[in-house]
Amino acid sequence: MSEAPKHPDPATELASDSSAIDPRDFRNALGSYATGVTIITAADANGKPAGLTCNSFTSVSLNPPLVLWSLVIYSQSMGVFQNATHFAVNVLGAAQQDLAAKFAVSSADKFAGVKWTPGLGNAPVLGGSVASFQCRTADRYYGGDHVIFLGAVEAYAYNREAPLLFARGGYGRFTQA
Repeated sequence: MSEAPKHPDPATELASDSSAIDPRDFRNALGSYATGVTIITAADANGKPAGLTCNSFTSVSLNPPLVLWSLVIYSQSMGVFQNATHFAVNVLGAAQQDLAAKFAVSSADKFAGVKWTPGLGNAPVLGGSVASFQCRTADRYYGGDHVIFLGAVEAYAYNREAPLLFARGGYGRFTQA
């Protein structure tokens, strides 16, 4: 009987900078996969809203309804999301590119001038989104340099407007063939 092949532990491999994969080129390759654009929101312990642009959102399960997203461990917003009981995933529409750019950078008040209502756990639900998913934080997992947030969807809404897409470092729109 032969031994199973030995595979490096990804966390150790990345932490030791011994990966044979060039991080910038790997990111470029990942950029070939078009994603939707979301703004993930939550409220801190004092009720102050926090949010950031995210394209790592995906569905996990229909029954029970679960979604996930990930956040880099050194994000300034990590503490808010780590401690929040709920978060909202706001799927942006094709006309909301400026909003995506606003929430993609650090700012003292990203919510200035933004229409929103408090959702479950006071997580902001943004006006004009093509879909929103209000989630209870079900679990967190560590994966490389990110924390993966698993959310149990407790409420959602959507419309039929066109979503905003992101690929190869730029925004775009979906056109049906």
